[in-house]
Amino acid sequence: MPIWVRAEGTKTIAVLFDGLTSEFLVAGMDAMQADLESRGFTMLQAISNRDDNVQFEQVKSMIANKVDGIVIFHTDSNAVIPAIRAANEANVPMVHFNRPPAESDAYSVAVVADNRGITKTTVQYMVDKARASGRKYKAAILIGDLGDVNAIGRRDGFFDAVDPASDIIEVVARIPTEWNADKAFSGLTNALQANPDIDFLFASSDFMIPLIEQVLTPLDKWHPAGDPKHVMFGSFDGDSGAYAALESKHLDADGVQDLFFEAKASVDLILAMGKGDKPAKIFPDPGFAITQDNLMQERDRMWGYSQWKRKNG
Repeated sequence: MPIWVRAEGTKTIAVLFDGLTSEFLVAGMDAMQADLESRGFTMLQAISNRDDNVQFEQVKSMIANKVDGIVIFHTDSNAVIPAIRAANEANVPMVHFNRPPAESDAYSVAVVADNRGITKTTVQYMVDKARASGRKYKAAILIGDLGDVNAIGRRDGFFDAVDPASDIIEVVARIPTEWNADKAFSGLTNALQANPDIDFLFASSDFMIPLIEQVLTPLDKWHPAGDPKHVMFGSFDGDSGAYAALESKHLDADGVQDLFFEAKASVDLILAMGKGDKPAKIFPDPGFAITQDNLMQERDRMWGYSQWKRKNG
């Protein structure tokens, strides 16, 4: 059932997520709620539990409630298209939070992370540190599911940064994971058996950080920055585990999806569309890289830091 968040104001925005089953989604919902409350808007929230039919009915219910706009995190990029059409027919603006729909003639706007650009910035930091060290590195990348545009962007961003540095960085392992922890674990294990001197590593998602620690620790390769045995390590997402690994200095840099920016942009776009504007279908979140050098200055912008504080008091 929908949950009303009481706030005085002149707008009512529906926020429909397919679940709150991950730290990312919880942080995203928190960011949406905080932004709407800061504007004095009312939020009408519903969760579909990854059921496209349920979410479609929720969209129709919100339209019937005459909401001023809908922010949606959908399960299936094709299945959401009828919901977009329903919103179009009712002239209700719809914005997709962090995940775009499939291409169609239906109109909505998606606020999505610039996966390639964020990754390039993150890995460039690592490349610059590697060059400053005056020595050469053997690199590996854990690649996500290449059926996912996010994974493709992160892979391409990695190579955008390392290819120009081929004089000091040799990529010796491209490890497919398909976003599967077991495949990531076995793939990294096999890569290190074949190339035990790997000392430059990028993971395409922060969920891999614990399993990377499991692989590196018995090989005596899990050490903080500054230790001669430290493996240069970067990752992507911005979750609480990444913050903890940055704080312990095992992670050198992390590409952060700026959920606070995405929440604000989603509402700004709803308001603009309500006034008759028609923004481009993709609205990029430029994100940022958080590193050992800027951690204290930038951590409040990192959504995972807010989750880390919640867990650790």
